[in-house]
Amino acid sequence: MKELPNVKEVLISTLTKLIDQFAEFVPRFIFAFFILFIGYVVAKLLAIVTKKILERVGFDKIGDKLNEISIVKQLQTEVKLSQIVAKVLYYFIMLGFITDATKTLGVGALTSLVEKLVNFVPQLIVAAIMLQIGVLVAEAIKNAVISICKSFNVPSAKLIGNIVFSFFLVITLISALGQAGINTELLESSFNLLIGGIILAFAVGYGFASRDILANILSSFYTKNRYREGQVIKVDEVKGIIINLDSTSLTLRTGETKTIFPLQTLQTKKVEVFENE
Repeated sequence: MKELPNVKEVLISTLTKLIDQFAEFVPRFIFAFFILFIGYVVAKLLAIVTKKILERVGFDKIGDKLNEISIVKQLQTEVKLSQIVAKVLYYFIMLGFITDATKTLGVGALTSLVEKLVNFVPQLIVAAIMLQIGVLVAEAIKNAVISICKSFNVPSAKLIGNIVFSFFLVITLISALGQAGINTELLESSFNLLIGGIILAFAVGYGFASRDILANILSSFYTKNRYREGQVIKVDEVKGIIINLDSTSLTLRTGETKTIFPLQTLQTKKVEVFENE
């Protein structure tokens, strides 16, 4: 019959091992804490210096342009790029020191997790830069579209501009997520289907709604060399002086009143021109 182990010896052996492990761990813990303290001081100082330098070189002017964008205004927040860059630098440096601290502790799982975070930060920075540039480009394209639509007197110019802005913003967001290492295949497929449906519906609906405006715009190419401001003409039974001629309409002063004709009217109605008046 086997003898039962001496409980006292087992307890003493286990306690001895725990004390030895604790004695080995305490110096490592103190050294890891010292590494974190040094990292905190270094990261804090570099973040402050970086923030001051970026403020002096005018880096925040880019952030001011972002703050003027309508979508940023709706978020009721202020983008200060020097502060954001300083924070990112601070956490990036801290993660590096945390990695060294976890290696000192000898905790492999924790070290592996921190290293993955450190490797992820550069991807996140590039994605953030892409998103920022994309928002600025989308806003510039939106303003250009609105200006062009207004110059041709196209209705709902602001709506069209916002649609264009949203389109480029979503494309930028998908690209930024892809850069950050996030799988965007499903999102891209859904977006393509959605955009295809919207474009088709918008093209059909807006084509019917704007056919008269498009006709006037096309008519302007045929009439702009035939008529000029100050000229006396008669359209059907209405005679007057041309006081305004734009891309969609012609305005006549007829006595004390003004009469506005769509330009396509000049292609379908009888027009008399009085050169000597």
